[in-house]
Amino acid sequence: ILSGGPNSVYEKDAPKYNKKIFELGIPVLGLCYGQQLMAHHLKGSVKPGKTKEYGIAFVKKEAESELMKGLSANEQVWMSHGDSVQKLPHGFETIGSTPDCPNAAIQNTKKKLFGLQFHPEVTHTPHGMKILENFVLKICNAKQEWSMGDYAETKTAEIRKRAGKKKVILLASGGVDSSVCLALLRKAIAQQQLFALHVDTGFMRKDESMEVAESFRKIGVKNFSVIDAGTEFFSALKGVVDPEDKRKIIGKKFVDVMQAELKKMGVQGNGWILAQGTIYPDRIETAATKHASKIKTHHNRAPIIEELEKKGMVIEPINELYKDEVRELGKNLGLPPSMVDRQPFPGPGLAIRILCSDGKERIRPESETALKEIARDFGYRARILPVKAVGVQGDSRTYRNIALLDEGKLNWGKLEECSTRITNNVREVNRVVYLVAPEKISNPQLEKAHLAPERVALLQEADAIVMKAITENGLYDRIWQCPVVLLPLDVDGKGEAIVLRPVFSLEAMTAKFAEIDGKIVREIAEKIMKIKGVGAVMYDVTHKPPATIEWE
Repeated sequence: ILSGGPNSVYEKDAPKYNKKIFELGIPVLGLCYGQQLMAHHLKGSVKPGKTKEYGIAFVKKEAESELMKGLSANEQVWMSHGDSVQKLPHGFETIGSTPDCPNAAIQNTKKKLFGLQFHPEVTHTPHGMKILENFVLKICNAKQEWSMGDYAETKTAEIRKRAGKKKVILLASGGVDSSVCLALLRKAIAQQQLFALHVDTGFMRKDESMEVAESFRKIGVKNFSVIDAGTEFFSALKGVVDPEDKRKIIGKKFVDVMQAELKKMGVQGNGWILAQGTIYPDRIETAATKHASKIKTHHNRAPIIEELEKKGMVIEPINELYKDEVRELGKNLGLPPSMVDRQPFPGPGLAIRILCSDGKERIRPESETALKEIARDFGYRARILPVKAVGVQGDSRTYRNIALLDEGKLNWGKLEECSTRITNNVREVNRVVYLVAPEKISNPQLEKAHLAPERVALLQEADAIVMKAITENGLYDRIWQCPVVLLPLDVDGKGEAIVLRPVFSLEAMTAKFAEIDGKIVREIAEKIMKIKGVGAVMYDVTHKPPATIEWE
């Protein structure tokens, strides 16, 4: 299977590959970049598409295929590409197309070569696993032999070997990943060898650290400490605006705090090893895998962590798993549902949900023309906000502006279609938000804003309102995650903008914005608008891709 990636096959720096792969006479499946590589190698033509496709598309069946057996004639898929196969190599036929991608699925049955421009491996290609099953089980005649039970046994043996007699220090946020990592470590090594440290960075949710401590006590974790390091983190991040800089500083500060704690414990030199709950999407987004594009530096993949890793002082026992697999492992290890089913919360906490600014971002008026025309077709007014967020388009990182839609009804179907059209056609934009409250605003102005206790306190209150509402309305288990974001905008002199970002996902590699009942959304917005310092409430209506789940 040739996977996706951010490169273009016709560029000089395109990843090298073994050309003999296509001469082995075995089945080959190319996905996204993999399909383009196959077509390019076999003398087809790959060029930039007239329209970039990010998000949901529908593939129309064009011919019979063993690969697509059992699927409908018009199948929902998930796209993320700028280039596409324009001309098929000799011996290939089209088996599926979309309006913007004529060769969305191709095959050469004689040579057992198959290519898909879309991603079958993600949640939002609903029958993508059927496609992979067809390829692996029917076309390749492989066997299903891997199990989560085998994974746990293999990893515990590996942990014992790596740790030896050293003290194992886990930075435990209390989230799903660190909790499952802790359970795996407890299974592998003696309890007196394992130490869990929870660092209160000052960027936690309201009462978060207290709740984490209580959950660990309930499952019988002995060597567990909560370290209040808020002052240190605020000091290290003073005046920092850039999202990447924030993540790197936070990653380094976590290690600084841990090392200071080790010194108090009397642990010297190389007598310890750091354990982390890094999962596979973290590695991909940080470009830890060879040909991935760096989307963002996860705090647990910061440069100081990589230095320790080179010295053999880091162990990441779940870094081959996706989030849904991590949850399955946690259940197998006996963790309670309250821990395993907990919504993800990023290690850097609210620090990456509080956007900062030096006040210098400006918008070019001419860049809004196409945006306004698209929005008008759906009954909305649109403008570009002078705020940038991180996105992922064509498997590459983007850092682009936000489009605001208002003066139109809250209609999820229209908002989804409008958002997709905008991000596919307006290059300056990678994320779209809809104004929930108030009904109308004039022209939000960018303000100079950094991480400060008062901004954290404001977001903590807004976040608490949102989490309470989704819990009371039975949405907590249905929604994958619900980041609440603070934007450095002065909205008509009344305060900053809060953005709600609920999403559906399973493995975090792709996500669909969650459509919450309009009445509930308005009730949440009314309560948030009563917080002093809030001038507007917006709703993120962008999928991943082209946006990321978190804004930074």
